[in-house]
Formats: sequence, C-alpha cells, structure tokens
Amino acid sequence: MAAWWASKTRSAHANESPSTFGKPIRIAFCITELDPGGAERALTQLVLSLDCDEWEPYVICLGPRAHLVAVLESANVPVLCLNAGGLLSLPRVLFQLTQHLRRIKPAILQTFLFHANLVGRIAARLAGVKTVVSGLRVAERQSAWHRWLDRWTNWLVATNVCVSKGVAEFSANVAGLNPAKLVVIPNSVDAELFARATPADMTQFRIPAGSRILISIGRLERQKGFDVLLDAVASLNPFPDDVYFLIVGDGPDLNSLRNQSKLTDRVLFLGRRDDVPNLLAASNAFILPSRWEGMPNVVLEAMAAGLPVVATQVEGVSELIHDGVNGLTVAPDQPAELANAIFRILSQPDFRRNAGLNSQVIVAKEFTIQCTADAYAKLYLQLLQRQAN
Repeated sequence: MAAWWASKTRSAHANESPSTFGKPIRIAFCITELDPGGAERALTQLVLSLDCDEWEPYVICLGPRAHLVAVLESANVPVLCLNAGGLLSLPRVLFQLTQHLRRIKPAILQTFLFHANLVGRIAARLAGVKTVVSGLRVAERQSAWHRWLDRWTNWLVATNVCVSKGVAEFSANVAGLNPAKLVVIPNSVDAELFARATPADMTQFRIPAGSRILISIGRLERQKGFDVLLDAVASLNPFPDDVYFLIVGDGPDLNSLRNQSKLTDRVLFLGRRDDVPNLLAASNAFILPSRWEGMPNVVLEAMAAGLPVVATQVEGVSELIHDGVNGLTVAPDQPAELANAIFRILSQPDFRRNAGLNSQVIVAKEFTIQCTADAYAKLYLQLLQRQAN
C-alpha cells in the first residue's frame, strides 16, 4: 500500500501563522505500530499532508519496523521504531521514548491508538513536553480497563481528537472523559486515487467474468462482525448464481470464519492485499458488518471508489452513510436485517448505481485530505496559542 501515500500536496493549513511560534514547528507523532491499518494510514496521511515549511514532523513507533515506515522515510520524515515486545518491554520503551522526546523537544506530541496514547502521555510528562494530543480512533466497547486507564491518565492530555461524533459521545458518556477536552476531526481519503483505480481482474480468483462482486475489508476479529456477515450470506435463498463475496484482511478469527462459511466457492478469503483500490474498483457494493467502530476508513475508500455501502449503525457510519441515499444501514448483530439490505442492493441496479455516485459526491465535498489536515493544523496552532498565553 506504499503507493497510496507516495505523492501528497502540501500547503498552508490555518489562518494563524506558525511563524508566531517559530518556523517550522517541531511536532512528534507516536503510534503503537506502522503496519497498514486504518489508524496507521491516517497518521501517515496526516504527516505527509503537513506543510514542511511550517511543520517539522517526527514519527515514533512503539513496535518494530513495518511497511509504512518506508513510506514516511521516502518523504524525508524521521522515524524511530522502539521494538516493543509486550508488557515486559514497557520500562525500556518508556525510557527510550522519554529520552527521544527530550532530545527533539517537540512543541506538541500527537499520539494514536491506546498503547501509544498511554505511554506517550507519561513520557511527555517526564520529558517536559507541555502539549499532548491523543487520538481516539474507536469506541472501545471490549476492554473496560482500557477505558479506565485512559480516563485516569487523561489529565496529562490537552485535547482528545475523536474521529467521529459517535466516538466523542461514547468517550464522554461511557468512557467518562471530560467533554471540554473532546474535539471531532473526521478521517479523510485520497478520493482521486480510488476513483481512478483500474479494476482488478477477478478471473485470477476463479471468478467468472461479468459476476457481481460484494466486498468487505477489515481485521478478522469479533469487532468487525464477519461472522454476522457469513450468517447473512448463508441465509440468502435462493443464492444468486452470479454473486461472489470477497473478504479482505487477516486476523485471529480466520480459521473459524473459514469453517463457518458454508458457501466455500462463493465466499473468498483473500488475506491482506496491496491492491485494495483495484479490488474496490472491480466490486459492485461494499459491506461493513462491524459491531463497533470509530469512523471506518474502509467505508470512505469504498465511497471514493463509487460503491454503495451496506453498513451497520455503528460509530461514524451515520456521518458517512445516509440511508437510502448512498447506501443502506442496519442494526449491528442482526444477520436477517443485513441479508435483506444485501438483497436490496443486488436486486435494485438503479439504486445501486445512484448510491455509488452519491458516495463519491459526499466524499469529495466533506472528507478530503485537505480538510482533515487543515483541521489538525488549526487545532495545533490553537493549543500553542493557549499555551503561550
């Protein structure tokens, strides 16, 4: 996926001038890992979108070197990987992160994902970094202790950036974070990249030419609800002769999902792929069966590719999918509802086509890389101004 971020435009991002604080402003980004995932791609996209005349970004990864490191380094962004290896490596990682922050002296530390949020805010305190921004990427429904630790250490944070209104509401009402510290900056997508992608040749997967393709992408774990999708697919009766389902991604539930699938010749598990834009371009609709989310990047990518989306009503989806306009929404954990929505998408080609066109219009208007970069830059400058005052 390195090509996704190979070329980015850079421009000014806010009305306030960074020269007030010295130019360029040094900013450190800390993330748990840099394998290609939604949060990891979002951080990479943000870093590469900042104007290098105004901002001097450094990236620190708690884990080992991974795919997106090379993407950042190719744009002359310094990256440090701390090779975290579990709980026992925590003291070493905390020490190294603190030392690195002391050395580079960033004006702001921006963290992404739970472990980086937690370790980053402690290291920043020890290193004397005064402004810490945490990224809240998901409504954490599975781990109460994650929420407790986040709440207990949030006094170290100036602002929490939530990727959707749904995440902000969850963070305030369930996680117990101070609403005054929550701001919403949605994800964005390189719309042109997905809109111009060449459709993949589906015959490489032994799918007959002219078949209708439904695609779903994500980590194969309970949160993503692929078991619900498979139940929905199995209930389609009669099953259309020309329809195939592609599931892209890997994860701990791969074997159980393969065992669950009763339509082994129609449901294909493709694993992790580097040609996602091409796969989306060859598909007819996108399915998101998640139990909870933040703001799913894969939905933005599918919309940019001109696909209608069938999605569960989880965090961030209502800000992307307008039911009956650019897709359909259903309750999570309801395979019968999901099956009905899939049937409607398959049986109404005019709706499917119009919904896909509407998806592209919404992305181009509301979820551009420029809009997201502007919002982050404006926030950073506001925080620095507050600190200066």
